[in-house]
Amino acid sequence: MRVRDDLDSLMIARATKLVGAYIIEPEVFKDERGFFARAWSEQELATLGVESKFIEGNISFNKEVGTLRGMHYQAEPHGQAKLVSCTRGSIYDVGIDLREDSATFRQWFGIELSAENRLMLYLPGNFAHGYLTLADESETYYQVTKAYAPEYAHGFRWDDPAFGIQWPTTPSLNINKRDREYPDFKL
Repeated sequence: MRVRDDLDSLMIARATKLVGAYIIEPEVFKDERGFFARAWSEQELATLGVESKFIEGNISFNKEVGTLRGMHYQAEPHGQAKLVSCTRGSIYDVGIDLREDSATFRQWFGIELSAENRLMLYLPGNFAHGYLTLADESETYYQVTKAYAPEYAHGFRWDDPAFGIQWPTTPSLNINKRDREYPDFKL
């Protein structure tokens, strides 16, 4: 994380290997009181074509290291763009491009998000998302651009061979029944 004492730029967006997915790094401005950092700016990210009208915010708390949630997505027309952050502890966050017309279709990207590094991951709509906790008592906060629609909610297993995700460690048994029993990915 960068630490600055001026207000030139308020955030950094770095492209990932997946088309349309970005690592968002807030610029941190410190003074004697603590710090200030902008987590999101529609104006600054509009030039990247980032969808930014978030309509729901969600918190997920996980008691134990090795807890896995995912891989989840909503099918069109309810595909959700997400902005994911870790507000407590640490997670390995993964996105998979499910857009058939994308140059990065079926490719994945993972990054450690933590309360300490304050990084965020922006995933466009039509991406699957999941994460593995790297610390006890980890908490995520994520915003989405479309409302949860149960009839469009889908998923596949964290170890689906169609993607070959390289998790930093093997998940423990802290995977709920639904996530453990998802079928393999199919078009």
